[in-house]
Amino acid sequence: MENVNLPITGICSFAKYPVCTDLDQLDAHIAILGVPYDQGAAWYGGQRLGPRGIRSISTAYARGSTGFYDPEEDAYLRASPVKICDRGDADILHADPGYCFSSIENNVRKILERGAVPAIMGGDHSISIPAARALSFFDEPVHIVQFDAHLDFSMAKGPQKFGNGNPIRRMSEMSHIGKIVQIGMRGLGSSSRQDWQEARARNTVITARQFHSMPLQKVLEQIPEGKVYITFDIDAYDISLMPATAAPSPGGLFYEEVTELLSGICRKSQVIGFDLVETAPPYDTPGSTGCRLAALTMLHIMGQIMKNRDL
Repeated sequence: MENVNLPITGICSFAKYPVCTDLDQLDAHIAILGVPYDQGAAWYGGQRLGPRGIRSISTAYARGSTGFYDPEEDAYLRASPVKICDRGDADILHADPGYCFSSIENNVRKILERGAVPAIMGGDHSISIPAARALSFFDEPVHIVQFDAHLDFSMAKGPQKFGNGNPIRRMSEMSHIGKIVQIGMRGLGSSSRQDWQEARARNTVITARQFHSMPLQKVLEQIPEGKVYITFDIDAYDISLMPATAAPSPGGLFYEEVTELLSGICRKSQVIGFDLVETAPPYDTPGSTGCRLAALTMLHIMGQIMKNRDL
């Protein structure tokens, strides 16, 4: 008798996708990589538990090779012949950020070498620094689209240059990184005036208030064509939607407008990878609202990437 394979049974991989821990054997279009790291968090921690929390709730959306029917698009997304696997986690060593960053970069680079799209779940936002280093794999500039409540363009806190407030600044210093578009910034204390001035001089910055006043097409016009890497801090969502993060903020973005924009980005540009960071299960609701939102956002991005890619 063949197993029914309900979501509640079996091994708890992301959306119950096949597990492939040996990257030399990786054969997939998308490879999910967990990064249980929060040593870059300057305030509340707990982001290291993000991958486990997201994986657990994601099993509710496991549909295997049949894909997931989207009634809005009248289409099955992530259906065969699309191949997605869960690579497991990057190896992490407490109190050794250098070891952790090397592990993250090597994992992402290996996924790219195997021809797959890295779908990374953190972890605090500092993990985007080593992930971006691995993008030197490409022989052309990779553009960055950031969703975030915070600018993350701080130069340093004393000698600390690799915290979760620094990733976009560090990316801007990498020669292989092209244009940077930052979406959703808001709130008091989200970097200094100098950081804002320098970010606006270097990047395209769209605050949450500006985003809400702009037609979607106007926002999409700011997105560069070519290869794009999306870095999605879950606190880009409004505080009413996302309790499971260390720095939630009111005045944020909402799911339908975010997914519509993500769909547009995947149509316009070649999305070669993404990370979703700052999910912190210790602050989640009993129903795992935040982890569920994180899982659904990842599933949406993966579906749209493959919808716009020839197999």
